[in-house]
Amino acid sequence: MTMNQILATKLGMTQIFNEEGNLIPVTVLRAGPVTIVQKKTKEKDGYESFQVGFLPAKEKHITRPLAGHFKKTNVKPFRILREIKVEDSSHLNPGTELKVSDLFKVGEFVDVLGVSKGKGFQGVMKRHNFNGGPKSHGGMSHRRPASGGETNSAKVYRGKRAPGHMGNDSVTIQGLEIVKLEPEKNLLIIKGGVPGPNQSHLFLRTSVKLARKMHKKETARLAKQQKETGKEKGKGKK
Repeated sequence: MTMNQILATKLGMTQIFNEEGNLIPVTVLRAGPVTIVQKKTKEKDGYESFQVGFLPAKEKHITRPLAGHFKKTNVKPFRILREIKVEDSSHLNPGTELKVSDLFKVGEFVDVLGVSKGKGFQGVMKRHNFNGGPKSHGGMSHRRPASGGETNSAKVYRGKRAPGHMGNDSVTIQGLEIVKLEPEKNLLIIKGGVPGPNQSHLFLRTSVKLARKMHKKETARLAKQQKETGKEKGKGKK
């Protein structure tokens, strides 16, 4: 069960028609290319992984320690660095460029990790979808949160729905289908919406839950096939 991963930039949403003529809302992402900056091995670091760079940066915009880090592996500077764990890192080395067409195919499912849009400090009606108080002139709490809780405990319990900071949270959307690939432009078009505003940075990986399900189905199919083959061989011997 391989887990492919890549960094991407959200370009925006649009809509396309599929082969059946149905309208599908899609998000357009510029995925990659990413370059391997550092390679970690089980012998030296205790686990296998790659550190990949995304979006080139000017040398004057990076710190001296980072400049030395890039110079060590003779790789150009990047704005974003991310570590990706892999099962086997022997086949790739620092400086190798990975494109979206090398990692994903149309019809596969991915998980998208990003940071949602920040909405600042919001009240309970917008933040928690409260109905609000009476709208008449006699009402004294149109958009207020009302009671804060019981008086006997003399405290507010953890998890109380109240006004506060809304958005700007780490969000993962699971099981989004890839409907189109444009390798020449490094574009990845997926069905549905993803977290964050346009031009925000995202992390894509092969869908964890769906990959496990597909792996189990494939294992069961092969086991069944081997069992049937064994029965046929047994009949031939008789």
